[in-house]
Amino acid sequence: MSQTAAPAITLSFDAASVEPMQLQQLFDTGAFWARNRQIGRIECMLACSKPVVAAYAESRLVGFARATSDGAFRATIWDVVVHPDYQKLGLGRRLIEALLDEPAIRDVERVYLMTTFQQGFYEKLGFQRNASTTMLLMRSDEVG
Repeated sequence: MSQTAAPAITLSFDAASVEPMQLQQLFDTGAFWARNRQIGRIECMLACSKPVVAAYAESRLVGFARATSDGAFRATIWDVVVHPDYQKLGLGRRLIEALLDEPAIRDVERVYLMTTFQQGFYEKLGFQRNASTTMLLMRSDEVG
């Protein structure tokens, strides 16, 4: 898609309005780490995440990011994805900045970010590499 032909992008902060099937399609297209997620699990994820930001080009979901937060001390950003046709247009930055400005995160002491290969992108937004939070409990993919 050429940059001049891109439709205007609108952001929505209403998790209930995100269509799980559209989100699954976005994950399948733009996020190798989130392919083939079950729709029921996506519905649960949307219900339990706050804030959520979804980016639309007309009615097409082209970007998504979510967070969980205690509102005071800790928040974590998860599942940042931009459709390949809309990458390199500043949409990822817009999603992150929108999340960071939401009341559930705005005044939190520490905001963690889960990413696999995009550390350089997030460093440009003020995030720092952090080797001290490397613990992980892996559960079976069969959960739920």
